[in-house]
Amino acid sequence: MISQIDSAYQESLKNLEASRSKLDAERARIIESAKKQAENLKRQIVGSSRLSARNKELLMIETDVNEAFERAKAWLASSSKDDSYRSLLARVVEESIPSVGSDDVIVECNKNDAEQVKKIVADLSKKNPKLKARVSDQPINAIGGVRVKSADGTMSFDNTLDSRIERLKPLIRKNIARMLRGEAGEE
Repeated sequence: MISQIDSAYQESLKNLEASRSKLDAERARIIESAKKQAENLKRQIVGSSRLSARNKELLMIETDVNEAFERAKAWLASSSKDDSYRSLLARVVEESIPSVGSDDVIVECNKNDAEQVKKIVADLSKKNPKLKARVSDQPINAIGGVRVKSADGTMSFDNTLDSRIERLKPLIRKNIARMLRGEAGEE
């Protein structure tokens, strides 16, 4: 009987030892899994924080860039009477007319530029007798510049200061963002 008890006791000790090593292995696996999950969670949190910070930075840049564009537009609107603007306006009209591919064109401008544009168009018509250009009686809503349409309406070219600014915005925005990050001059 004692030998049976001793045998059962020995068997229990073996089972206990086997269970203990299984439990130790399971505990180590659980701890390792928890460490991996914690590391993944940490990476997610750090990545999310970086993304959030970058989005906030981009939003601030976008706000500042838009404010700069609005100030530039206000400045352009107020400078419509100076000589450099008149020179720019003449260049814009001269560039725009050939862009529609017709000698019979309608030039549209804002009401403040109408008289100056009429003079420019008259001068261009004198230089090029084939050119049949007229300035529209309907003013457009623009800071400055012109919009030229072929007389038949099939082609048009928007060369207003507003559209020129819009076309340049992505490049300017990129350069401003680069400057704000201290990356200026790196290409």
